[in-house]
Amino acid sequence: MREQPADQYAPQRARGAGRLVTKAFGGRTRLAEFFQEGCAKIRLPETFSPEMEAILINTSGGLTGGDVIEWSVAAAASTRLSITTQANEKIYKAAADTASVSTHITVGEGASVHWLPQETILFDQASLTRRLDVDLSENSEFLAVEAVLLGRKAMGEAVTFGFFRDRWRVRRDGQLIHAEEMKFEGEIERLSQAAAVLSGQVAFATLFYTGPLAEALFPRLRQCLDGEAGGASPWTGGASHWNGKLIVRLAAPDGFALRKILTPAISVLRNGTPVPKVWNI
Repeated sequence: MREQPADQYAPQRARGAGRLVTKAFGGRTRLAEFFQEGCAKIRLPETFSPEMEAILINTSGGLTGGDVIEWSVAAAASTRLSITTQANEKIYKAAADTASVSTHITVGEGASVHWLPQETILFDQASLTRRLDVDLSENSEFLAVEAVLLGRKAMGEAVTFGFFRDRWRVRRDGQLIHAEEMKFEGEIERLSQAAAVLSGQVAFATLFYTGPLAEALFPRLRQCLDGEAGGASPWTGGASHWNGKLIVRLAAPDGFALRKILTPAISVLRNGTPVPKVWNI
C-alpha cells in the first residue's frame, strides 16, 4: 500500500475575509463596496436612521487553532456605521497552532464608526491572537468595545490553560494615539487570580472612545458607572479621560454581571443610543 503524504490528513481549517466600504448619498450612509469570502459573512439589516448597521457572522460556528478571519471596514467622509456580531465568538480548544482574527478600520473626515462585537468566549486550552488596527481622520469619531469571558460560569466552565493575545493600534492622521497589548499564556486560571490582573474575575472588557464628544461624555459616563455601582455591585472598574480619549476598564465574576454594566456604559458613549438590537436576541 502506497504511503500517503502526512499533510493529507491535516485537519480542515476555517478561512474567512470580509470587506465593507461606505459612502454618503442622499443624506444617508450607503454601501460602496462589499466583499465576503469563506466563513466570513456580513449582513446589513434595514435601519430607520441615516446610520448603517453591519452584522459580522462567522459561519464556522467558532474558531480553533489555525483558523483565520480578516475583517476590513472603511467609512467614507460624513458617514456613520455601527458594526456588531451575530453572537459571541467562541474560541475552542486548540490541538495545534493559534486562531487569528484581525480587523482594520479606516474612518474618514467627519465620519463615525462604532465597533461593538459581542463577547469573545475562551474555552479551556484555547489559543487566539487578535489584532485591531484603526486609522482615523482629524475630525472623525471612533468607539470600540472588546469583552472576553474566560469560560461560561453558568455552564461550570473554567479556563485553566490557554493562550490569548490582544493588540490594538489606533492612529489619527497617521500619528499613534492609543496602543494596547494584552497577553495571557500558560496557566491562565492562576494568572487571573492576581490582584494586578483580574483578582479572580473571569469576565472583562475595555471600552475606548475618541472624538469630538469626549469631554462632554466623560461626566455622564462617570455618573453611569457610579450609579450602577450602588449597593453590592459584583463588578469592578473605572474610567479615565485625557488627550481626547475615554477609556473604561471593567471586570466581573460572569458574563451576566459584565453586561449589566457594559450595556449602559456603551449607550452613554453612543450619546444615548442603545446597543445594537442583535445584542438582545
